[in-house]
Formats: sequence, structure tokens, C-alpha cells
Amino acid sequence: MSFLILPGIVLLIIFIVLALRDGNNNMSNKHNAKYAFYYLLSLVALVFTALSVGMIAFSIIDKTVADVLNNFIGHDSQLKFAISALLIAAPIFYLISGLINQGRRSGELDKDSAIRRWLTYLILFVSSLVVLGVLISVINAFLDGELTARFILKAATVFVISAAVFYFYFYDIKREEADKKDPVVKIFFFASLAVVVAAFTASWFFVEAPQAARARLLDQALTNNIYSLESAVNTYYDRHKQLPDNLTELANDPNVYLDAAALIDPDTKAAIVYNRLSDEDFEFCAVFRLDSAAADNGSGARTVYYPDNNKNHKAGYQCLKGTLYAAPKLLD
Repeated sequence: MSFLILPGIVLLIIFIVLALRDGNNNMSNKHNAKYAFYYLLSLVALVFTALSVGMIAFSIIDKTVADVLNNFIGHDSQLKFAISALLIAAPIFYLISGLINQGRRSGELDKDSAIRRWLTYLILFVSSLVVLGVLISVINAFLDGELTARFILKAATVFVISAAVFYFYFYDIKREEADKKDPVVKIFFFASLAVVVAAFTASWFFVEAPQAARARLLDQALTNNIYSLESAVNTYYDRHKQLPDNLTELANDPNVYLDAAALIDPDTKAAIVYNRLSDEDFEFCAVFRLDSAAADNGSGARTVYYPDNNKNHKAGYQCLKGTLYAAPKLLD
């Protein structure tokens, strides 16, 4: 998408220049600049708001319509971004839209103003590009094997959001008077606000809680430390053909690189416990905050699954079996 930035900036400059040079523009230069700023800011806020509502809807669809080919939920990065963007962009969009309508009613912004006409069509143009991109992505996912139910729900989401945006702005560019009691404007305002609030509220039932996200990251860092210790044990075994008796012996070996930070929990600083179980078996024990395979409060946000499957853990004090890569493997 980065390759579209420069053409987009050029196109934006062209729109503004054409609007400012339009002979039908009756506003003063001060008002030109102000309302150009309002329209451009409303464009950015609209794009973020609409995309955020769509991303929240898509995430909820993915979590509620199960797909055996795509059942790993991840860490909700898309949903978290959508919540953040919606929290910032939606108030800005409604505030700026209110200021634009106020300018219409006060006469600062004439209904035939070039700024209004050109930049409204710019909003529609950019919205069209966004809709095309999202629809292409949705159809591509369907052709790539996504469930039909997911495809239908996502396509319907795109059509509803885009239809609302296009209908309102086409209506707005054609209406003669900026009446506070205009029923279409009131319906759009309250209906869109209800959708935004509903999407924002619903998202919190599906996203990983901030406290759980921090706990997951701390558990992941703790597990990474255990992996580092496991690697050090393997290095020790390769050189000495035996396991170390304890972590002190491991740390004091000059041929083994071991960061002191890997010996402890990154948050509580509690020492990771090493147990030598036999000549070729060992384990590491520590206190974990979350169950690595459990969803977070029913939200569907899962923690990391570790590749060798022996580092998955329950919450609380757990001992994880170490892997000795150089150990001979017996055939059944």
C-alpha cells in the first residue's frame, strides 16, 4: 500500500488547487483554508472510523463462525488496532462534521462552494478505493477457501458500511439547505453513532484484556528464558556428554554462553528451577500466569503455542520437560 502514498498526495494537491481556483467559490481565503482543513480531516477520520467498524465486524465474524482451517486466533492485533482507531477517529469525525454543518447553517460555507463540492467528491473517491480494496480482499479470501458463511457476512458488512457512506454524502452534496431538523442527516447521525458505539462495545467481549495481554507476554518471555536455558544445557551436554547437576554448574562453564537474565522470571525475578531427572532427562519449573492453551476469558484470544509442544503449560507452578537434541532416539 505504500506505493499509493505519493500518487495519493499528488491527487490530493490537485483536488485542493482546483477547488481553490474554482470561479464559483464565494468564500474568503480564511474560510477556504479552514474548511479545506475540516474536509480533509473528516476524510481521514471517516476512513479510520469506517475501517475500524469493519475490522471489528470481521474479527467478530472470524471468532464466532468457526473454521477448522483457520482456528488460530492469534493475539487480536487487528481488533486492538480497530478499537484504538475507533476511539480516536470517531469523535473527531463527528466533531468535524458538526463544524462543517455549522458552517453551512451560518453561511460561511456556501452550498455551491468549490471546497465543499470538490472535497466531498474526494471523500467519495477515496471511500470507493477503500471499498474496492476491501471487497477484493474478501473475495480473494473466499476463493482461497474461506467458509461461505464468513464470506457472506463480511461482504454484507462491506456493502452496508459503504452504502451508508455513499448515500449520505451524495445526499449531502445535493441538499439545498443545511437544516438542523433534516431527517436524513439526523437518521444518519444517530444510526451511525449507534453502530459505532455498538461495535466499540461488542469488541470488548472478543478482545484480549490488557491485563491478560501483559500476562501472556510475560509468560512468553519466561518461556523464552527456558528455551535459552535448554539450549545452554544442550551445549553443556555436547561438550561433557552429561547433564549439569545444577544451573550454577551450567553458568560457570566457560564454554557455555548463558545470559544471567535467562535464569529468572523477567517480572518477579524469581529463579527458574532446574531439575536433573536422569542421565538424559531434565526439566525446568516456574510460575506461569496463564494457561498457554486456554482462551482469555472466553474472548477467543489465545496465547502462544510452542513449536515442540512440551512448553505448553497450565497457570501456576509448572515443570516443563527439557529436550536433549543430542540424545539418542530409540525406535519403537
